[in-house]
Amino acid sequence: MSESDESTTISTAETVPLEHTRLDEATMRARSEAFAERLAKRRSVRDFSPDPVPLDVLERCIDVAAQAPSGANKQPWSFVLVTDAEVKRQIRAAAEKEEQAFYAGRASKKWLEDLAPLGTGPDKPFLETAPALIVVFAQRHGSDRGDRHYYVSESVGIAVGFLLAALHDAGLATLTHTPSPMRFLSEILERPRNEQAYVLIPVGFPVADCRVPAIERKQRSEYLIKR
Repeated sequence: MSESDESTTISTAETVPLEHTRLDEATMRARSEAFAERLAKRRSVRDFSPDPVPLDVLERCIDVAAQAPSGANKQPWSFVLVTDAEVKRQIRAAAEKEEQAFYAGRASKKWLEDLAPLGTGPDKPFLETAPALIVVFAQRHGSDRGDRHYYVSESVGIAVGFLLAALHDAGLATLTHTPSPMRFLSEILERPRNEQAYVLIPVGFPVADCRVPAIERKQRSEYLIKR
């Protein structure tokens, strides 16, 4: 086959120089070790202090989340930052309604057995106590249905990971809460039809005497495979 017969796609994308600094190995190790140590201390918190948190810090952490890679660079996410007491009350009431149905019959016996060591239940006072809630929405498509989005769940999941890491690195406690179904969040927060609630994240400081379940993480040998 001659070169002229080959089917090729010519990229028309504009490019800019990559801003990247190559670090020496000692600095790489020090940074990765320090970051790993900080993230190893992240735990899901359900007992929040009502003390307010700086909104600019939350906004900057959301900025970090928005830097996540996404399918075809569609950036299929929206972040709703909730600090209004009445809105938080509405969210709690609606979430607890769904959670009561979950614990009363939607969840399987095995599911409830797996949750038991974590001490969870249908009551969610942290949705009001935490000074801020960040609700992450996934955009199934753009405002125009013809604006297709790709790998939406994967892209938004990566963004949420960035967000949790940034919040923890900033000294804040978080919880990932996913009541099912979550349609009530779209209604309360008046989100457009192309968006679907992905996760609800209470954010703040833990209470002074905060305790968390005694859990164990998998060891590296259990999750890392080298080939």
